[in-house]
Amino acid sequence: MNLELSEEQAAARRLAKDFADREITPHATAWDRAEQVDRGIVKKLGAVGFLGLTIPEEYGGSGGDHLSYALVTEELGRGDSSVRGIVSVSLGLVAKTIASWGDEAQKRAWLPRLTSGDAVGCFGLTEPGTGSDAGNLTTRAVREGDTYVIDGAKMFITNGTWADVVLLFARTGGAPGPKGISAFLVPTDTPGLERREIHGKLGLRGQATAELVLDGVRVPASAMLGAEGKGFAVAMSALAKGRMSVAAGCVGIAQAALDAAIGYAGRREQFGKSIARHQLVQELISDIAVDVDAARLLTWRVADLIDRGEPFVTEASKAKLFASEAAVRAANNALQVFGGYGYIDEYPVGKLLRDARVMTLYEGTSQIQKLVIGRALTGVSAF
Repeated sequence: MNLELSEEQAAARRLAKDFADREITPHATAWDRAEQVDRGIVKKLGAVGFLGLTIPEEYGGSGGDHLSYALVTEELGRGDSSVRGIVSVSLGLVAKTIASWGDEAQKRAWLPRLTSGDAVGCFGLTEPGTGSDAGNLTTRAVREGDTYVIDGAKMFITNGTWADVVLLFARTGGAPGPKGISAFLVPTDTPGLERREIHGKLGLRGQATAELVLDGVRVPASAMLGAEGKGFAVAMSALAKGRMSVAAGCVGIAQAALDAAIGYAGRREQFGKSIARHQLVQELISDIAVDVDAARLLTWRVADLIDRGEPFVTEASKAKLFASEAAVRAANNALQVFGGYGYIDEYPVGKLLRDARVMTLYEGTSQIQKLVIGRALTGVSAF
């Protein structure tokens, strides 16, 4: 196995690192305090091609492979995972899904706008009463002639107040569970769609997170993405690749924790010497370093499988499970290195810990990942 990056992959990584160091990291603390990322970052992400990775150039994308996408996502996560989330959702969950499931008209209508940053997408699956139990969502789309009328609510939607289009999942038939779900592309300026921003979050405070309320939202039948009743398959295929993106972002958080811990340990003196010379501090730092490498390699394996056209769903769950839990451990260990100063938001590690914690919850909790892995290993069906 050759783990050396190609010239193109190394270039993508350098570009993302420079972008994060210049456009993201200097503002991360202020954005966290204000609970709002500067929306101008979207156009900047589009201009450097990060919102078009893996999307064919004929639709405005910048091409590239999934390992390049993972490398870029890691660097964005190192800078500020609130920014990483913009890309993971608008590109990873929405644009990639349109590229895979959309008809030609849908691709032409949305992909050039999403990849350039002229439009932002959000993923409307989670509901107030159905988080992990997505197969039993209650939002309903009723066919009336050549249109569907949608009623329901969605919760914890990343990019929700910024989005121009929602990849929305709703129940269309009488079949229970996943079989009755369909996917729709719903412009957010459609009458009857209300968006309410969620404030006071523990982490990812700069990210635009919203509740969506749909009251008589009418869309043409041509807004359906994929076939009727296939929406759950659309959602699960999106989330499988999305878990790689989350894992890569978690590697970025853990790497940021490692960088911060090493830097501080070299500057801080206690008992007459740098704390980097204390063995128990070295233990904390070494634990972070091992978690970073292990999470990164698990994530790279998923990207490699996707690029080779091999099955990757179980491996994506393993990477997401390990990397999200590792990011929490890494940030917590880094905070311990900082001691009391780690508890002040003048330093980065408190934010890293808060941001890492949500990674174990969204796009499938750690417990859901364990179920996915366990079912794959035992051959037990989910339904």
